[in-house]
Formats: sequence, C-alpha cells, structure tokens
Amino acid sequence: MTTPPQPPGPKIIIPEGMQPAYANLARISHSPSDLVIDFAHILPGEASANVRARVVMSPLSAKLLLRALHENIARFEATFGEITVPSNSSLAESLFRPPHPPEPPKE
Repeated sequence: MTTPPQPPGPKIIIPEGMQPAYANLARISHSPSDLVIDFAHILPGEASANVRARVVMSPLSAKLLLRALHENIARFEATFGEITVPSNSSLAESLFRPPHPPEPPKE
C-alpha cells in the first residue's frame, strides 16, 4: 500500500486518541486582533447548542482559511455537484425542516 503524497507545508500530526467534533452550527466573533469561531452541535427542537471546539485565529489566518475553504468547496462541487443552500427565511427552518424525498434525476 502506498502512502498518498503529503501537501507542501508542515507535517500535520494528529494526537493519538483525538476524537472528531461534529458541528452543524458555527458562531463567529472578532476583535481587532483575533477571530474566534465556536463550532457547536445543536439538536432539533433544542434551545441551546453545545460548543464542541473553539478556534482562535489571526485575521490573516482566517482569510487564508476562507480562501482554502473556497478552493476546496469548488473542487468538491466539481466532483460531486453543486451544494444547494436552502433559501428559507430562518436558519432553524433551513437546518431542521422535515426531510423531503429526493427529487427525481433530470433528464
């Protein structure tokens, strides 16, 4: 088995036993010197969200993250199709409306 090539830059080390954090909500705040992103998980019908991780970044690092996210989402959509963003009037409606059956494929 071959190891996939590493992207240029520092070697990323993930601590043993580190658990992934699922988030379906992010809250962003900032000061003149930092951006703070709280990643949280909220359940349908709940009034509060549990923060799973807090990331503090410099404005430059946050802008570079924005660029990297944009590039990766473009690659994802090129491979798997466009990600549609619901146009409902509220975040709660967008996240927690009842599921709808998938639309039939377009011919």
